[in-house]
Amino acid sequence: MSFLRRRSATPAGPDFDVLAMDPGDWPGNLGAGLLPAPDGSCQGVFLRYDLFGGRGPAMIIGNLPEGSPARDVAEGEIPFEVAQLLLALENDEEITVVGTEDVPVMQGDNLLIVRRLKLSEGRISCVQFDRSDNVLVTIAAWDRPITDDLYALLKPLPAELFQQG
Repeated sequence: MSFLRRRSATPAGPDFDVLAMDPGDWPGNLGAGLLPAPDGSCQGVFLRYDLFGGRGPAMIIGNLPEGSPARDVAEGEIPFEVAQLLLALENDEEITVVGTEDVPVMQGDNLLIVRRLKLSEGRISCVQFDRSDNVLVTIAAWDRPITDDLYALLKPLPAELFQQG
């Protein structure tokens, strides 16, 4: 995606653009988490969208840069964002990836090759795509399908959203 660029490194937030839905467009609660590395750099950001009035998230969107340890999952293991969704839902079932399918999707003028993950838990929808700046975006949703119109809602969020203090 040509509109995405690396930011200068700051210890207060991610050094890359975070692609997600604008919190102002979401009717529920929003939470954000940063994955810090020992050197203070940001190894990923995930946003938790809660539509269920505090009873658990409806969706988690993660942005993991190249080299993030959270990207390293073994064959058949669930992505980090699915694990976070299950943790937030207090669901400790053993869930695996049972298949994948690559699907072309347009986002504005950009063609995305979206990887749909089929999971052993059918109530979880999960998709992934790589951005032009080598950040992996993963969307995991509970009990709702991820449709192509969701990609039109994704945009870079302002860096101020992730500033500490």
